[in-house]
Amino acid sequence: MHTPDQSEVLIVGAGPVGLALALTLADSGLTVTVVDARPTGSVASDPRTLALAHGSRITLERLGVWDALPTTPIERIHVSRQGCFGRTVLDAHDQGVPALGYVTPAGALGAALLEALERTSTRLLAATEVVSRTAMPEHVEVLLRTSGSADLRRHSSRLVACAEGGLDAGDPGIVERDYGQHALIADVTVRSGHRNRAYERFLPGGPLALLPHGQGHALVHAAAATQADELLGLDDDAYLDHLQRALGARVELTAIGPRTRFPLRLRYRRSPVAPRTVWLGNAAQTLHPVAGQGFNLALRDVQELARQLGDTPPDPGARTLLDTYAARRHLDRSATIRFTDGLLRLYGSPPALLDPLRSLGLVTLDALPPLRGFLSRRMMFGARAWP
Repeated sequence: MHTPDQSEVLIVGAGPVGLALALTLADSGLTVTVVDARPTGSVASDPRTLALAHGSRITLERLGVWDALPTTPIERIHVSRQGCFGRTVLDAHDQGVPALGYVTPAGALGAALLEALERTSTRLLAATEVVSRTAMPEHVEVLLRTSGSADLRRHSSRLVACAEGGLDAGDPGIVERDYGQHALIADVTVRSGHRNRAYERFLPGGPLALLPHGQGHALVHAAAATQADELLGLDDDAYLDHLQRALGARVELTAIGPRTRFPLRLRYRRSPVAPRTVWLGNAAQTLHPVAGQGFNLALRDVQELARQLGDTPPDPGARTLLDTYAARRHLDRSATIRFTDGLLRLYGSPPALLDPLRSLGLVTLDALPPLRGFLSRRMMFGARAWP
């Protein structure tokens, strides 16, 4: 076994969340190491599409990567439910911002963050797996293994930030809810162009979102698992017809690209911290994609953790520091989890008995500009409405 390596902060995962944290800490005075099980540059091949809130744009501008991103602005969001009277529209102009959010390829964001990080002194260990980690009173003992090697390397760190990895089912510290839905993902084109408009259409089987992306839209279609099987079996014309009937006349679809799918579950840690350990991004919470809050919440977590570490504390893994971080993130984190889960339960569940309540909610929201403004700011900046 090699001689122990050391750093004050060890970040596990070189995805967009881990890279954002590393870049934020680059000038903090702390020694930071990033480890990732994938080969160098794998983050650039991430096929997902991300919806970035206006608040996330501000953060990425501060990190110096915004101008390198291919983004499509979301200027209006049209919200409705199939079979219900009423709808509401959120408009960037009403909130005094250029856009409520932006759509960008996750791979492009990862590549921009990686390129910026490579211009710093932060060390990145690619193709390196974390075999184990053990929290000690003064440090965390981590065993690392490089891909293709049987040798283990010891690494000692004052704080480990786990920014990637799933949430283990059955762990008593994790809350899990299986929505029984799968998301179908594809790129679609529309006859008149997207005009920077997004659509959130709640169907009895789950929400359907169209996000302006490039010259077309990015589709996120949630459906019951059995229905997802059937929809994947349709040819393009039949699936487009299904989508068109669900959307109505508000937009005319003309073509669709390859479809992929993934299961939808709510999973989150009751506490995002443990002795000398903090979890971020999907390692802390995995949300339903409705309203596109997952990555934006993670980026706000990164900002607060960096704020706590920004004064180069004598011990970045001190319990008091982590407890302060968890307390300051509790409101936004719990409110965002409840918001996405509650939105899905109210508007994405099938019982027709709820339709009058759903219609009332949409009509009320559309009739009260201050309420729309509150919702818009929550989506842009989180529960604390931090710019």
